[in-house]
Amino acid sequence: MANKSILDLDYAKYDFKDPEKYVFKSEKGLSRPMPQWGGDLAHIDFNDIYYYLRPTDKVEKSWDDVPDKIKKTFDRLGIPEAEKKFLAGVGAQYESEVVYHSLLKHLEDKGVIFCDTDTAVKLHPELVKKHFGTIIPPEDNKLAALNSAVWSGGSFIYVPEGVKVELPLQAYFRINAANMGQFERTLIIADNYSDVQYIEGCTAPVYSTDALHSAVVEIIAKKGAKVRYTTLQNWSSDVYNLVTKRAYAYEDASVEWIDANVGSKLTMKYPSVYLVGPRAKAEIVSVAFAGKNRHQDTGAKAVHLAPYTSSRITAKSVSKDGGLTTYRGLVHVAKGAVGVKSSVRCDALLMDDQSKTTTYPYMEVNEDDATITHEATVGRINEDQLFYLMSRGLTETQALSMIVTGFMEPFTRVLPMEYAVEFNRLIEMEMEGAVG
Repeated sequence: MANKSILDLDYAKYDFKDPEKYVFKSEKGLSRPMPQWGGDLAHIDFNDIYYYLRPTDKVEKSWDDVPDKIKKTFDRLGIPEAEKKFLAGVGAQYESEVVYHSLLKHLEDKGVIFCDTDTAVKLHPELVKKHFGTIIPPEDNKLAALNSAVWSGGSFIYVPEGVKVELPLQAYFRINAANMGQFERTLIIADNYSDVQYIEGCTAPVYSTDALHSAVVEIIAKKGAKVRYTTLQNWSSDVYNLVTKRAYAYEDASVEWIDANVGSKLTMKYPSVYLVGPRAKAEIVSVAFAGKNRHQDTGAKAVHLAPYTSSRITAKSVSKDGGLTTYRGLVHVAKGAVGVKSSVRCDALLMDDQSKTTTYPYMEVNEDDATITHEATVGRINEDQLFYLMSRGLTETQALSMIVTGFMEPFTRVLPMEYAVEFNRLIEMEMEGAVG
């Protein structure tokens, strides 16, 4: 059949590792305990994690100058090809450092800055000092403190007033070594009436020991600005993915988080938008797929601090082979924030009797003049749908995959086509073995 080749894919595309050869590798270890809420963090051995691993001496602007071993890794993941076809700029981080960065010249000429955050500290210190840590300060939570102490890599973006970046900017984060910790710090500043899209992808090979990914992302959308941040995360099953992501949306600004979580042993991620200016808007689409021995603890937060602001949260989750999904969300309306409109929709799909899903929605409404809605559903595969698709010649596995990808449609329809295809492939690979 037409999609037979897709269904034959496996994780070999992502599950490869390079021989370790680094310029510098830190000692293992970190002290102090972790929070007790959320997912189970009891089994992370912070003294068995490398907190810094430098794969190369510098960031390259020419793909030909990237060390062959690292270049082959990103070649296999399709990064250079994607850059040529539909990206305005791309960054590639390998372990603790960005190894490659590029930006189309006409955007540089307009004053757009897209580089790794380490380089931004050196070349654009005035912008970094003004904004770094203002959205997520080190004392915000334990993981933000950890990131602030040991961060390296990440993306820095500044879009000048009135500039629209028509094509997406992308960063790709790769963990290769065992027991590795990756702590990138991303800062995006969209000046008045600017427009930018940023996409990040994440993978790691499978080891028998745990790895840690603990990033911090800060977004500042100034008056009338539009920012879309898309994540397609496919960490391996031994990665703890513990991140803090937050945006401030000022007057008439719009922020979109488009967030997919397919892999990892445990993900704890709740993209947040603080609507601090009148008529600011937030759109958050969060999807999660939890397979065997995986816990996707995800959700979203919309904090309305100004009048006539609006938000919409859409969360979709699928649990399979005993996997656990959790929606953890917040809608907060401050006193005086009149005319607020917010809607939350949470849908969970259970594939078998062993899988579980839980929902923790919080609504804190301190203003009478507000319209807040919340809908939630938990369901199983519709047998009539399955029968209909199989009667049209699909196998049971193909029919299940089609149902699940249709269930995830609110996410895929807002992706660029190439990423939607890749996401559907990931879902179809996860669905292999779902029958029987």
